[in-house]
Amino acid sequence: MSTAGDRERRMRALVAHVADPVRRYLRRRTDAATADDVLGDVLLVLWRRLDDVPADPDEALPWAIVVARQCLANAERAERRRTRLVGRIIAIDPPAVVAPAPAASAAVDAGGDEGRDAALHAALDRLRRDDAELLRLWAWDELTTPQLATVLGISPNAASIRLHRAKARLRAELERAEALAADDVRAEHPLKSPPPAGHVAAKEGSTHAR
Repeated sequence: MSTAGDRERRMRALVAHVADPVRRYLRRRTDAATADDVLGDVLLVLWRRLDDVPADPDEALPWAIVVARQCLANAERAERRRTRLVGRIIAIDPPAVVAPAPAASAAVDAGGDEGRDAALHAALDRLRRDDAELLRLWAWDELTTPQLATVLGISPNAASIRLHRAKARLRAELERAEALAADDVRAEHPLKSPPPAGHVAAKEGSTHAR
């Protein structure tokens, strides 16, 4: 039977292993303040359910991410309830009108790595939600196939198949976006047709063409 000291030592080791990855997972999906609040909720759940947390570190991380997903969903539901409440309050007692601030200057078009990152994020947003989340867990959170299976509650084989298909859909979406961008460029800058055979352009300054 574990003592209080044993539980504390195990919890410290668990926090050292999962806290930073879980924080990165949350900050990629919400603002920093909410991420830190939710991380506190996650650690509290881990402490209360320490006996249920897998002893293997490779299994403990996806277990913690499952908890983080649930805690983040709870936080988002609470925020939506607060937003609806604020909306009702404003409808009953609207605030005084405040003069708008001066408009900010237009943003500069992103290029290079930023442009590619923007294209990738846009392509992810166009995928099905499950596919996008699977790719983020694999690429951003660097989860292995068995860890993905734990997070998603499916078998490792099913996780591998879903990941392969999600990658293919993302690749197709990126190629489609590149093709559309190329079509837009051609539409804005059409190629000029060559002059007909035998045509002689008039010289600048001449009064007539010979």
